[in-house]
Amino acid sequence: MIRRSFANKVVLVTGGASGIGLATCREFAGAGAKIAMLDMDETALQLQGSEFKGQGFEVLTLVCDVTNAAACENAVERVIRHYGAIDLLFNNAGITQRGLFERTKVAAIERVMAVNFYGSLYMTKAALPSLIAQRGMILVNESVAGVAPLLGRCGYSASKHALHGLFTSLRCEMKHKGVHVMIVCPGFIKTNLQARALGCDGEIATREQTRVGKQQTPEFVARKIHLGAQKEKSMMVFTLMGKIAYLVSRFAPSLYERLMTQQFREELE
Repeated sequence: MIRRSFANKVVLVTGGASGIGLATCREFAGAGAKIAMLDMDETALQLQGSEFKGQGFEVLTLVCDVTNAAACENAVERVIRHYGAIDLLFNNAGITQRGLFERTKVAAIERVMAVNFYGSLYMTKAALPSLIAQRGMILVNESVAGVAPLLGRCGYSASKHALHGLFTSLRCEMKHKGVHVMIVCPGFIKTNLQARALGCDGEIATREQTRVGKQQTPEFVARKIHLGAQKEKSMMVFTLMGKIAYLVSRFAPSLYERLMTQQFREELE
């Protein structure tokens, strides 16, 4: 059942100039939403902003480093000054990391936590008063790695587990205020995220990603996100392998750990 329409609503997306963020901006813009597109990449923002305006969409593009709390507060203030409010916040900005924990510098894990966890925390904290006033919605791009272990990605998994704890708890706190929280777990999606993955030393990783199953497109994810938001879903797991992983990890955790270790054994070399 459709509970929400996003026509004329203000949708703020972090990491919005590429990948899942960009596809989600397009999806909601096509549904009549006003878009606030935030990203670190100023060139990409300018390009996408021009494209959106050329298609007749309302869009505000802002450069924002989500690891900086003051920058998040400033971005939210600018969005509210421009549009008047925020109806939906999609915490999408994120990075990943590959490498065994014993070989990984703590600084690399701290960087992942800064973007994935604290970036979402800062942005949510800044936008929350407007979201409460609008009885709005918070979306967070999590992962099956937020509810299950992931070999060779300790830092990444830790950041996603932290997100899961924060936003499931926040959902309980916000329910009586009419603010809905939806967690999305995309699975393996074809974006440039992996090209920017951090290695053990905190630099861009040279080793290719190990994955299971078919990669889906950002557009596929964006369509699912829009539909889930309309229906006020609490959690959405995309791709067949993602759903299998989620179910096995919940109901047979020991089996999941064995299967995952076998599948990702190359990471142990």
